[in-house]
Amino acid sequence: MNYYEVAILKSPLSPLTYQSEKSIDIGTKVEVSIQNRKILALAVVFKEVSKPSFKCKDISVVTNLFYSQNMLDTAKFISEYYVCSLGEALSLYHSFNQDIQYKNIDENIQSDIQLSVEQEEAYKFCKLNNTSLLFANTGSGKTEIYIKSIQQHINNNKQAVLLMPEISLTPQMQTRLEKVFGNKIALWHSKITKKRKQTILDSLLNGDIKLIAGARSALFLPYKDLGIIVVDEEHDDSYKSDSKPRYNAKDISIYLGNKYNFQVILGSATPSIRTYNKIQKFRLKSKYFKSKNNNIIFDNSSLKINDIILQKIDDTLRQNKQVIVFLPTRANFKYQICSDCGKAIQCPYCSVSMSLYRDLRALKCNYCNYTQKIPNNCPSCSTGVITNSRLGTAEVCEQLSEIFTNYKINQFDRDKVKTDKQLRDLLDKFNNNKIDILVGTQMLSKGHDYHNVGLAVILGIDSVLNMESYKARENALSLAIQISGRTGRKNDGEVLIQTKNEEFFKYYLVDSDYEEFLEEELKFRSTLYPPKIRLARVLFIDKNGTKAQQEMFRYKDIVSNIKDLQIVKFGESTIYKMSNKYRFELIIRSSSINKLLTFLHSINSSMASIDMDTLS
Repeated sequence: MNYYEVAILKSPLSPLTYQSEKSIDIGTKVEVSIQNRKILALAVVFKEVSKPSFKCKDISVVTNLFYSQNMLDTAKFISEYYVCSLGEALSLYHSFNQDIQYKNIDENIQSDIQLSVEQEEAYKFCKLNNTSLLFANTGSGKTEIYIKSIQQHINNNKQAVLLMPEISLTPQMQTRLEKVFGNKIALWHSKITKKRKQTILDSLLNGDIKLIAGARSALFLPYKDLGIIVVDEEHDDSYKSDSKPRYNAKDISIYLGNKYNFQVILGSATPSIRTYNKIQKFRLKSKYFKSKNNNIIFDNSSLKINDIILQKIDDTLRQNKQVIVFLPTRANFKYQICSDCGKAIQCPYCSVSMSLYRDLRALKCNYCNYTQKIPNNCPSCSTGVITNSRLGTAEVCEQLSEIFTNYKINQFDRDKVKTDKQLRDLLDKFNNNKIDILVGTQMLSKGHDYHNVGLAVILGIDSVLNMESYKARENALSLAIQISGRTGRKNDGEVLIQTKNEEFFKYYLVDSDYEEFLEEELKFRSTLYPPKIRLARVLFIDKNGTKAQQEMFRYKDIVSNIKDLQIVKFGESTIYKMSNKYRFELIIRSSSINKLLTFLHSINSSMASIDMDTLS
């Protein structure tokens, strides 16, 4: 009889021991019964063990699907560092059929991309350094360097993965990659059908597909012989998973590069402070197109569409150029405030204000999707009149449509763009000049290449700057630079920023640059926040608020007695209630990774949700 530890996929359980008369290869996907459940659970054979002292159940089904040793080792790292079970970490991966034969075909992919002298230097720098940061100004042509680097690996019969924030997986990027790599490339993201995913997996295994361009989940496909990982827009917070396992795909890429000697290129015009501090970098400053984008106008009025903005939009449209308008908020208005008592209308299930959606004729919670009709009077005092506060994308679209009646205006956010087809259609129309003004949220900043944009209007950036986060300054400045970079791609462009913090934005956007900001921010954070200090968040969630609070205090007392661990914050979470569950948090920092992880792994509570390297 053989005995094995198996990890139950998607389960928080630790590995369990099962037996089998037949010998089973490590990494094999199997099916096992857990307790008295009728449905078998999927699991992975992790290691062979000696006969235990207790009675074991049989492994019920042995499949022909496997997880490679690389997958097992990386899943073990994820489970240890991001504090989750091995089964939860392995569930990130796609198993594979070992019987599929890999074709070792010598590729000879050619491209007509001509690198400038500075791009050639950057390309050679990335080639010499196993892991490198391509700190490339907007429009400087970093995609060409990615393509040349990937091309080299594929011609050496290796595979490649190009990670991008999901919304950056646009028809533009697909067309550019297909022009060079033809049918050797596949896109991978959440909107792909199950049937198409299986076709891609089979083609990846047999060697027909050499390059996967995709969102963070593309990192966990069954690559046969990976040579390079490119992480585009590496600063983007969407690389950090917001559900368990709460891994960061960028950091996993760096780990894989170091462990398995893959080449890793991290690229951004506004790199994260952690990457800037940790990784060898090449600064690419010159722009691919010889246009300027140095006309930045500041407007310190309140968040509203005023005469300055309207005049600038009118001037731009008259020049047959397009306009993009950024806001951090969806819907018509973010807050519904009472004119008498000053209270906002909150969701009954979440401690957040409801947003106004005129097309639905309703108020809606953007966290739990609870929807209610618009009240005539204030629910709190019953007398006051409800007024709207903080503009949203839908309201700006509405206001601009009433003024610029002869122009086409579209909304670009998650309320309007819900499918891959909608995204493609909208961007195609905009790039073909069938839309004159595009009003959107952060989706506007995600690396889209708009060639005819003459004006970018940035509204509400102060709400990002004033967020309760150690990354608030970094996120606000990065966002302003990224959105500014959508103008002046082929022709000169203007940027209009509405802010009460003109001095901050003017200094780093006009008088200085992002690198100086990074250096200053590093000094400010040195003993308080990442990158030199590790930060973890433990969220205690329960329908009974008192129980959640008590559990939070129990672990707060434990942390208080551990040397080298410091409590940054404890108490109610910023969003105190969500989906009718109460939330209390404990945020801890430490210069000792080992001590912090030891404590996090000691937490034994069904209420606790752990986020290592939290971005909060």
